[in-house]
Amino acid sequence: MLRKKIHDIIFYADSPAGKWFDILLIWSILISVLVVMMDSIEKYNLLYNNLFWSIEWFFTIIFSIEYFTRIWVSKKPLKYIFSFFGLIDFFSIIPTYLSFFLPGTQYFAVIRILRVLRVFRILKLAKFIGESSLLISALKSSRRKIYVFLVAVLTMVIIVGSIMYIIEGAENGFYSIPISIYWAIVTMTTVGYGDLTPQTPFGQFLASIIMISGYAIIAVPTGIVTAGISQAHKDSGTEKRKCNHCGYIEVDLNAKYCKMCANEF
Repeated sequence: MLRKKIHDIIFYADSPAGKWFDILLIWSILISVLVVMMDSIEKYNLLYNNLFWSIEWFFTIIFSIEYFTRIWVSKKPLKYIFSFFGLIDFFSIIPTYLSFFLPGTQYFAVIRILRVLRVFRILKLAKFIGESSLLISALKSSRRKIYVFLVAVLTMVIIVGSIMYIIEGAENGFYSIPISIYWAIVTMTTVGYGDLTPQTPFGQFLASIIMISGYAIIAVPTGIVTAGISQAHKDSGTEKRKCNHCGYIEVDLNAKYCKMCANEF
């Protein structure tokens, strides 16, 4: 009886106790992540190192108890352990323990921010999961086009990087083809770190062409995914259209009659 009650509180937010448990858990996660981030700032680390260490271990122990409690109350422990949230719960506590053997790994504890995804369950936002499924469906349907696009871009940056290596050479910072390919990627994606720039007129001319082409290249995957989302909308029957008789605009594509005026499409 106690096991079932704890299970309902931990895994469900339907009861007041379950909702408060999840709210307190999320606040604990946010505070612990903030502590990890503050600890990475040298000034605060020197001043409050012991305080940060104590707080981090406090939350790690709390999360560890919670993790093993979830395993204990689960009807199928292995199913929880290897589930998405089970793995996130595990990887959110292990970095602090690993810091005994590998200093610095405690900063990987920021992965526990993923645990706040439970807010979808608390705030009853499950309807948004349908939207995420639609996006995933669109990406899957567009994956072949995206693969072809990536291969084309990869081929282009290899060719351009090799040409730039020949044009500029080591004297201008292009010491090898891999470094030149790195420059081509940075330039084509319009990031432009500025750590490596062509010095010769022909190299600058080629860089200008690549930068202008970069804007067109960025637009390609956007169009592919947009077309995929549009098709996914049509396949799911969630895309809307306008009735020619009454002007009602929230009519499913699969409907034969308008729900407002009952006229046939």
